Amino acid sequence: MSDIRLYMLQTGSVQCKVHNIKMNQGDGAPYEIPVPFYVLKHPKGNMIIDGGTAIEAATDPRGYWGAAADVYHPVMAPDEGCVAQLRKIGLEPEDIRYVMQSHLHIDHSGSVGRFPNATHVVQRAEYEYAFTPDWYAAPGYCRNDFDRPGLKWQFLDGDHTDRLDFYGDGSLIVLFTPGHSPGHQSFLVNLATAGPFLLTVDAAYTLDHWNEKALPGFLSSAVDTVRSVQKLHAIANQTGAQVVTGHDPDAWPTFKTAPQWYE
Repeated sequence: MSDIRLYMLQTGSVQCKVHNIKMNQGDGAPYEIPVPFYVLKHPKGNMIIDGGTAIEAATDPRGYWGAAADVYHPVMAPDEGCVAQLRKIGLEPEDIRYVMQSHLHIDHSGSVGRFPNATHVVQRAEYEYAFTPDWYAAPGYCRNDFDRPGLKWQFLDGDHTDRLDFYGDGSLIVLFTPGHSPGHQSFLVNLATAGPFLLTVDAAYTLDHWNEKALPGFLSSAVDTVRSVQKLHAIANQTGAQVVTGHDPDAWPTFKTAPQWYE
């Protein structure tokens, strides 16, 4: 695994309210959160994990996202889209073999369809729900991102005990962590020098959520949300992994971001 690198990148931020991220907290106070995504350079094929916000949402949020833009406002420069960010670390769109989706919410699906050689990997439950969400969840999905012709998809069928060794070498373990959305998944990345990183993504928005002080402001199942975090705690305890939460504005700056990397 000595030739595997993990890059942490960011497609700007999103302005919202505290209660959108930490349920029933903040008294309507404004809150701005980072929108991370990740790149795994791997000899068996380079991978994007998520892809942040689509660049189109930066220039026309309401037109691209619809009603969601009334609650979540993207703050994003033209050079902060996923394709432009990859070029900063020496990768072209043709260099990406996999686009791995934690889930298909609007601030995670910005890389879908932008990489011509990529297979898009997602939980089947998430893909199906994204096309037929319940009324309250519908604004969280932007079909402009994922309802595109000619995409190659690979569907995973995880359950609560599921752990998939994606490359077969232990470098990337896919973990089924529903709750925030019906088909959410998190990732354990094992590196030769830096050791393991647990990318919770939106299974735990912030350290408050990770430390069981607050539920996320948006979820599909409170029970599954809590149990997925408990599952991730067990994995973190077993592996000693560094925990990277999904959108914590205080924790995110403590990590090295691209063009720096972990290996």
